[in-house]
Amino acid sequence: MSSASAYLTVAGLGVDVVYKDIKNMHISVYPPVGRVRVAAPQAASEDTIRLAIVQRLPWIKRQREELQEADRQPKREMESGETHYVWGQRYRLDVSRTSGNHHVEIKGQTLWVVTPEGSDGDEKRATLDRWYRRELKAAIPELLAKWQPIIGAKANKIVVRRMKTKWGTCIASSRTIWLNPELAKKNPRCLEYIVVHELTHLHERTHNDRFVALMEQFLPDWRSRRDELNDAPLAEEDWRVR
Repeated sequence: MSSASAYLTVAGLGVDVVYKDIKNMHISVYPPVGRVRVAAPQAASEDTIRLAIVQRLPWIKRQREELQEADRQPKREMESGETHYVWGQRYRLDVSRTSGNHHVEIKGQTLWVVTPEGSDGDEKRATLDRWYRRELKAAIPELLAKWQPIIGAKANKIVVRRMKTKWGTCIASSRTIWLNPELAKKNPRCLEYIVVHELTHLHERTHNDRFVALMEQFLPDWRSRRDELNDAPLAEEDWRVR
């Protein structure tokens, strides 16, 4: 039976550690995106665990690459019939309608992307991307109003910006938080987790024990939300939470 757990960052890799009544250490990489988990003897020190992870890094990276490549979504060509996600819900894309104005709307299970006649795939994609950004920006104020008083930290600025390797980031020196517009495709629980995560970085810049303790205080189910975000279908890029 597990007696304790921890969260470590080793070589930029987030690792869940579970201490058990066992003799040997076991390192596992779980699908779909390669979450790393270590089952360690209760007497194992953090240095011992870190060393074991470092020694297995080449194997861990190979496993993660294989899992992520297998789960990656194909590139979206912005053609009717494709599957797209909005706030964690799956919709069928329809681009058959044209109009003088660019706009996006949801009706039933259909995501309509309406553009001027003759628009190519890039123009349709840009229309949808702008809509995702607006969706995300509209959801942020309510989350900040809820969480900034709880966390006791206030961001000076929120920036919605596409990032290739991160869902969010915090620039503590200017108290600026960047959020990836791809979050508008995920379950709202995931956006809330990222907002709490980045606001907590205003107290603690690194993913050390203090940061983990604060996250557990503010959002006890943060690990399940992180895993839910990481388990969501991946786009061509690779956004993961460490």
